[in-house]
Amino acid sequence: MGDVLVFAEQKNGHLPKTTLIALGAGLELARRQGGRCIAATAGKQVDVAADTLANYGVSEVLALEHPALEHYVADAYAQALAAVATERGVETILASSTAVGKDLMPRLAARLGAAMASDVIEFEEDGTFVRPMYAGNALATVELTGVPKVITVRTTAFEPAAASQSKAPVSKLTPKLDEKVLKMRFVKFEETKSERPQLTEAQIVVSGGRGLRSAENFKTVLEPLVDELGAAMGASRAAVDAGFVPNDLQVGQTGKVVAPALYIAVGISGAIQHLAGMKDSKVIVAINKDEEAPIFNVADYGLVADLFKAVPEMVEEIRKLKRS
Repeated sequence: MGDVLVFAEQKNGHLPKTTLIALGAGLELARRQGGRCIAATAGKQVDVAADTLANYGVSEVLALEHPALEHYVADAYAQALAAVATERGVETILASSTAVGKDLMPRLAARLGAAMASDVIEFEEDGTFVRPMYAGNALATVELTGVPKVITVRTTAFEPAAASQSKAPVSKLTPKLDEKVLKMRFVKFEETKSERPQLTEAQIVVSGGRGLRSAENFKTVLEPLVDELGAAMGASRAAVDAGFVPNDLQVGQTGKVVAPALYIAVGISGAIQHLAGMKDSKVIVAINKDEEAPIFNVADYGLVADLFKAVPEMVEEIRKLKRS
């Protein structure tokens, strides 16, 4: 049987939406392969995360416990997952295509000598995988040979796993790690705290581009709109490269891929690199003074206007609606 091992990211016992999407994809793939879906997780408060994972339709949850796994370090996690995958004889190892997934899974594939497909968006009946290429301008159908196979899935392409009425058993494992070969060590974690929702989980995203001209304009012009809508803030690569905002806000092929219910692009021209990260949004609104900007080709609603006038007017209208 073609069992699937899903690496379930967690943070202090909390499962982000991206993990539930990985579980949803893993459950679908396991059904196609006629096998079981097994979830594996590690880190701080692993017991809490494992207990939560058990409620999402998987056959078993593996709680990996080891001092080297308390904080995410790529080579320790890769060694642990490789040991578990080999012991369980799984056919496929799957994770979401997040920053951690992109960092971890290629190392795991190399350790196992396994074939890998990144950013998979669809599973075919014949066992092949579909993934985007050239910033989404082409779709490739990829066949992976050998066992196990390693894949990451795009977090906008699959539905998150739903809670189940039954609860899976949880097994605590202490993987054998050769700590002599671990070249990385955890030093510290600096977290940017914000009351705004995370980019990858927000229902509304407001992103700014180079058209905002400065970091100060992000604060004075864009942030009021973000806060009035209860949205997450994003940015184009051009805005990040210009130093207007930190790179953890970048949306695009080399940043985060998002698909919120509403995406508002302000002062973003719509380079293919950016479109690859947001074109799956349910409703796209674009504000740009250049009527020829490529962003209007994917927008559901477009406003050709000076953003420095249009955005404050939008903020004021939203406030009026709230007061009424």
